[in-house]
Amino acid sequence: MNLLSAIDRKALKARAHHLDPVVMIGDAGLTPAVIHEIEVALKSHELIKVRVAGDDRLRRKALVDDICLQLDAAPVQHIGKLLIFFRPRPPETERTAKPRRPSGPRRTKKQIGSRMIKAPRR
Repeated sequence: MNLLSAIDRKALKARAHHLDPVVMIGDAGLTPAVIHEIEVALKSHELIKVRVAGDDRLRRKALVDDICLQLDAAPVQHIGKLLIFFRPRPPETERTAKPRRPSGPRRTKKQIGSRMIKAPRR
């Protein structure tokens, strides 16, 4: 589990303020599917919010600890039913690159006379 300094945590809280929860943990708890979704969200966003259903505060605290241990993430904030996690993205060499579209002139419209018409789809 990564620990953040107070300054880093404050900056991450400010960044996370406008975010919406991307994963919801239901009554079934921390299932492998939920862990996988949190993993995917951390890989793509690095800072995420998770919403927990249920009113048990001790259970939510245990969820924070379990998620941080299993995914090597840092807890940023635990406010009510919202949990905020941070894990830095891996360096660019380790990430899989997206295939690039060929760059070149794209002609989507054609001019006939004084008006424009769409080119046919290929």
